[in-house]
Amino acid sequence: MTTTPQDLAGAVLTIDLVALKDNWRLLSKRAGAAECGAAVKGNAYGLGIEPVALALWEAGCRAYFVARPKEGEELRVILPEATIYVLDGLFAGQAEFYAKLNLCPALISIEEAREWASFGRAYGRKLPCALHVDTGINRLGFSKPEFDALLDDAFTMEGLNVSLLMSHLACADDPPHPLNEKQAEMFAALRGRLPGVKASLANSSGIFLGDSFTHDLVRPGIALYGGNPTPGSPNPMRAVAHLEGAVMQVRNVKPGETVGYGATWEAQRPSRIAVLGAGYKDGVPRALSSKQVDGPAQVFINGRRCPVIGRVSMDMLAADITGLMPHSVVRGTRAEILGSNILIDEAASWAGTISYELLTRLGSRYARLYSGLESDGST
Repeated sequence: MTTTPQDLAGAVLTIDLVALKDNWRLLSKRAGAAECGAAVKGNAYGLGIEPVALALWEAGCRAYFVARPKEGEELRVILPEATIYVLDGLFAGQAEFYAKLNLCPALISIEEAREWASFGRAYGRKLPCALHVDTGINRLGFSKPEFDALLDDAFTMEGLNVSLLMSHLACADDPPHPLNEKQAEMFAALRGRLPGVKASLANSSGIFLGDSFTHDLVRPGIALYGGNPTPGSPNPMRAVAHLEGAVMQVRNVKPGETVGYGATWEAQRPSRIAVLGAGYKDGVPRALSSKQVDGPAQVFINGRRCPVIGRVSMDMLAADITGLMPHSVVRGTRAEILGSNILIDEAASWAGTISYELLTRLGSRYARLYSGLESDGST
């Protein structure tokens, strides 16, 4: 008998690379004339930088965004010809590291701009960079006065090869929010100071705000991986991460008996309980724990949703399967924790968090499988 990795793991995480590529193509089409890049920071939002980056390259993506220079180094080995932007800017004293790997820093201050220009002069050529301007989120980036000061610094500007002007939206997932239009207007005005330079403002949700947000390059992140870029409306994206926990045991529980640590859930009727091999060590939030008889958190077993009950523990969680046909769930049956039936945003809302956090915290004990690793037309 052949033993597979999934036979030895309590849970299986399958990454659907075909769905990933379909999501990128949908976003690319939605972006119209703008180029569609991809945010692959944080190990491709926890799903694996190498298979994800290769799949996106197959789909047609050529511009990638990472957070840290070490992420850029890893990605450069995988995609030698890609354009790679480092969103966290130029780390102090590390210009040579960026230059040797052809990484494009998104410069966020005059200090960084001067260091990059000075290094370029010593290196013998003007090195490409992005300029990241802050238009209202108040995180990284040039303020308007700082941006004006940079443009007035002729010596520094002459040493830069500015390939992109970018900013980041604070409230793109809330279309009516007034800050969206305020940021769009401010960005358009700043862009007018650098004619001929490509511009990027839209993240995943920003792509759906209209043409005034898409400019020349969009940089989706969470939507690529199945998160809903249009909260409050049906999710146009396909699920990419599919997490299934194996049933380790089915238990019969009498009325008045409790399940799990703290005895927080008490059976109100004769109940059947499935114990699944996935817990908070695996990235299943402890906040999915429930004292309630019927939810809110659920898993999907044999075509039906079943409520998570009691406390999620380190290695396991429990679900009430009383409503399923007797003997339809046995040891080894898999239950969907995340996927096409339990959407990532829905599960995140049950846990009081967001899809980004849920994805990036998925653990390392799973058997990780990738579907669609080869070129289009193969699986």
